[in-house]
Amino acid sequence: MEKLWEASYNFKNNSHLKNYCNWLAKHYGLKFIDYQELWKWSADNTEMFWESIWKYFNIKSHSQYSRVLSSYNMPNCKWFEGATLNYAEHIFRQSKPKETAIFFSNETGKHIQISWEALEQKVAAMITYLKSIGVKKGDCVVAYLPNVPEATIVFLAVNALGAIWSSTSPDFGTESVVNRFAQIKPKVLIAVDGYNYNGKPYDKTSTVKQIISSLPTLKKVIILPYLNNNALDGFDDDCVNINTIFSTYTGKLQFEAVDFNHPIWVLYSSGTTGLPKAIVHSHGGILLEHYKYMAFHNDVHEGERYFWFTTTGWMMWNFLQSALLMGASIVLYDGSPTYPKFDALWSFSDDLNINYFGTSAPYLVANMKKQLNIKNKHNLSSIRSISSTGAPLPTEAFDYVYKNIKQDVWLCSMAGGTDVCTAFVGGTPLNAVYSGEIQCRALGVSLYALDDLGNPIEDDLGEMVIDKPMPSMPIYFWNDKDNARYKSSYFEDYPGKWRHGDFIKINSKTGGLVIYGRSDATLNRHGIRIGTSEIYRAVNKIKAVEDALIINLELEGGKHYMPLFVKLKEGIDLTDDIKQAINSQLKSDYSPRHVPDEIIEVKDIPYTISGKKMEAPIKKILLKMPIEKSINIDAMRNPESVKFFIEFAKTI
Repeated sequence: MEKLWEASYNFKNNSHLKNYCNWLAKHYGLKFIDYQELWKWSADNTEMFWESIWKYFNIKSHSQYSRVLSSYNMPNCKWFEGATLNYAEHIFRQSKPKETAIFFSNETGKHIQISWEALEQKVAAMITYLKSIGVKKGDCVVAYLPNVPEATIVFLAVNALGAIWSSTSPDFGTESVVNRFAQIKPKVLIAVDGYNYNGKPYDKTSTVKQIISSLPTLKKVIILPYLNNNALDGFDDDCVNINTIFSTYTGKLQFEAVDFNHPIWVLYSSGTTGLPKAIVHSHGGILLEHYKYMAFHNDVHEGERYFWFTTTGWMMWNFLQSALLMGASIVLYDGSPTYPKFDALWSFSDDLNINYFGTSAPYLVANMKKQLNIKNKHNLSSIRSISSTGAPLPTEAFDYVYKNIKQDVWLCSMAGGTDVCTAFVGGTPLNAVYSGEIQCRALGVSLYALDDLGNPIEDDLGEMVIDKPMPSMPIYFWNDKDNARYKSSYFEDYPGKWRHGDFIKINSKTGGLVIYGRSDATLNRHGIRIGTSEIYRAVNKIKAVEDALIINLELEGGKHYMPLFVKLKEGIDLTDDIKQAINSQLKSDYSPRHVPDEIIEVKDIPYTISGKKMEAPIKKILLKMPIEKSINIDAMRNPESVKFFIEFAKTI
């Protein structure tokens, strides 16, 4: 395993994590040899660790908590009972009036900088307006917005009032939005009239009207004219222009102190089958977790610029906002990551001198497949960290980043989920980066790999479980009586332990990890468990292949059928030579068991709107389960791609 990067002495010594270790030594008398020992202490001493986070970050509570944790009985435990606080209040502790809080650009060339002073004014104006229309603590306010400053502004205002936030991006269709928002009965909707993507305008006026008519609990609709300055002409007279609110209303920042376990927002599962799970997180749990992760695992410092390519429909948008807690500027981008040129985001990074470049694993892999030599065309001198999530990052992509993007950069591959709005595993400035490995288990995350008998294992493939509570675990799912759906989602297979649904391997020597894909889409090949990421890692080496999807079907009589579906690059047809190259690569890199039974060309690979391959839903379709119970078409980025698989299932 190749070491690709290690922090310099100054990098480590100036990190938040090093400062925290010094603080622990001073206040707790604790000294640790290395990160692994620190992690073990944090995992074994749950209450002491999270109370240390409270103290280290000087959490402002308007009342005292009675205890750190009520019990270890997930999911029924409560954190810091009695404490009252506000997430937005902690963000504005970082305010420096003349400094920039938000940088924004979009693909049409619009550029905006918002100072902390201006951000305070706009949030205060929105607070005043929302109060004037009766929004109060516990009400739900929802947004159908692109990744624009207005989304951040309204979120902070909603949060300051103790109301509950929820958002989707305008690339979601009507049914998908309504399936989410209708569950939580919102009082106010903030919506956009349209957006541009990949050089094309998308008018969403009719979609917004359909959403409004499908949400009978709405008391007010606020419109952001984004595609068309005269957008309000297409809506009812009682809809209000968001810019009118900013220009008309004034006031001072006010923060409603809410219970530590009060809802901060509602996020949603992908909803690939059935109604999306409405996942509710707490004010205090998210506050502590995001402080911890931004400081210790991303090492974000005051005055730096933190960018993540995301939409408001992905939990990474929520995660991105927390960089403000560190006094950093958040950098927002709306548009296609590859328009007008494939390297658009790298040009964007150069223009704004971004320090933290956050993206998805598929984006880095796409750069690799295009064989782009980014470092020869772009400066990127400001970037100190590149973060990747959304899917396992293959070894070849690690190597590509260091050879073709930037040699002296901290590559933070991380993995977590909407379920906790953070990462279970990710980066640490104290460890080296090794090719193909996520650096560490995050502090306070008691995470292990379990074998088929439920025993912890290292250096072998196992089921990822978390055996102690985390503050950012959901407080509940909306409308989930007796936590029935919550329990069935995570706690059925290993009583008392959170099963996340990923296969992992923990390296006993480095403390690093490799994620091998979703265990619920596992390739159980004649009794041998194969992670889907292994297949993709090998297939990615075949230049003719643009994308792929692997499925293994367990059929009657103990038979197995494992087809590999490939999307080829434009102008290339599937030939026997390409099939042979794929099979040889799989056999060479892994084993004969990794070789598919059949390789089939498709026009497109099915993805969710949030960019995840739909392995499990396609498997259900191929097993001839009812379509309506197998997949939620409205939750897809490319719904037309499913037609092939529906027809193909008839031939099996």
